[in-house]
Amino acid sequence: MIEIRGVTKRFGAFTAVDNVSLTVNAGEFITLLGPSGCGKTTLLRLLAGFETPDEGAVLLDGVDVSHEPPYRRSVNQVFQSYALFPHMTVKDNVGFGLRMQNVPTAEAEGRIRDALATVSLAEQADKLPHQMSGGQRQRVALARALVCRPKVLLLDEPLSALDAKLRHGMQLELKHLQRKLGLTFVFVTHDQEEALTMSDRIAIINKGKIEQLGDATEIYHRPRTPFAADFIGQANLLAATIILRKGATATVRLESGLELVVACTDLPASATKALVSIRPEKIHIGRVPAVAENVFQAKIEEEIFQGATDQLRLITDQGTKLHALVANESATQVAFHEGDRVYCSLHLDDIVIVQAE
Repeated sequence: MIEIRGVTKRFGAFTAVDNVSLTVNAGEFITLLGPSGCGKTTLLRLLAGFETPDEGAVLLDGVDVSHEPPYRRSVNQVFQSYALFPHMTVKDNVGFGLRMQNVPTAEAEGRIRDALATVSLAEQADKLPHQMSGGQRQRVALARALVCRPKVLLLDEPLSALDAKLRHGMQLELKHLQRKLGLTFVFVTHDQEEALTMSDRIAIINKGKIEQLGDATEIYHRPRTPFAADFIGQANLLAATIILRKGATATVRLESGLELVVACTDLPASATKALVSIRPEKIHIGRVPAVAENVFQAKIEEEIFQGATDQLRLITDQGTKLHALVANESATQVAFHEGDRVYCSLHLDDIVIVQAE
């Protein structure tokens, strides 16, 4: 459905998108994820036609549209601000694009009704935007985009203005709607949870480049770069020296002296140093040692209650500082306290090599 071939976009001396190539399949929900200023919105604007590439090409359905204006592309965009006309009713806002396309009145009215029904706003057709909640306005903007029947829907952080609970509900609604309609969605966000919840695939963008592309499970559990590991969720990133290789495993020594056994799958044969990533929830905490490839002792320096979980700040006997997450299974008893000495265990798959030298 979409093919981006070696696209570069500059604004003066600043390169916003740097030689990016990406293919998006028909009916796919793909998310461009990254921090502010990384180039994800510029990439979306290149797809929409609001910007033209300095190098490379943008193809829709195999046709090069790099220099075509937005109205000649079968795409529509939902903006962060919703961009609704305040003086128009919901029905008139949704039908605006159809009027610009000179769609016959009878057909337009039917399509407007269908679009409002799709986003559960059929009974709100005569309201003005200021009479609606943020979530309802977001749905109006979505209906306005859907009514023109685009092949691709572009969404630029459309949920960022909503409160946390409503935002979570809208994430699920958007995903269900995308599956129901079978449209191709390209979604831009800086919210990691949003990307993990909604996406078929995620492209992590950093400094105008794609750092990693994959499904949510791969992106979270097997990050390929330090940036990807640190940006998605939390990660303990630790520098290590490779001191021994044995078959499919290697022993690495952290700067503190703590030694860990890791899998060699992602470790080049010539590498002597590595950066390893350990997710906090992968550190298993206990009063007695568990059966695992890596077992070591640590002291709990701080315990932070977070509702369903406790965050523990640990320091190992060798001096390595780690963050761990443990589930709160009882409302009346905290399993671990500051000052406790505990056993930590890690399996081979719990330690991911994200960089090797």
